[in-house]
Amino acid sequence: MKKITITTDFGVFDTIQELPSDIQNLMQEAVTIRHKAYAPYSNFKVGAALLLDNGKIILGSNQENAAFPSGLCAERVAIFQAGAIYPETKILKMAISAASENSTTSAPIPPCGSCRQSIAEYEIKQNTPIEIYFMGEIGAIYKSDSLKNLLPLLFDKKFL
Repeated sequence: MKKITITTDFGVFDTIQELPSDIQNLMQEAVTIRHKAYAPYSNFKVGAALLLDNGKIILGSNQENAAFPSGLCAERVAIFQAGAIYPETKILKMAISAASENSTTSAPIPPCGSCRQSIAEYEIKQNTPIEIYFMGEIGAIYKSDSLKNLLPLLFDKKFL
């Protein structure tokens, strides 16, 4: 048996104030839209803000449903909206903020597996990495230069 080692690198910002100003603004948009999430079952609210190459910012918040599989995460709400409205536009950057109504989230919260796969689809489609910044309610912000850091063995169309 052979062994492979996969390593990933993330940037870490201790506070929002350390982020570049354009990312501070994008993260603030994610925080603001997070408060509008519909999360009556999990009490876990997530906001996502995308910066497109046309300068537009697309927002999404998680939308739950009593039939749990029918809800959508904030990241996918934003990505699918961007794909529907601006199908030929590239997603440059994504900011994600997550908070629980039951306790303070101080660790960075990355996208779930389904969201990672959806982000991967758009990163491959546009042939350009998407910078992803993610945080909890407070605390450090992690930066990934590409979705491939979060999902190094991704599934894509070349397997079909």
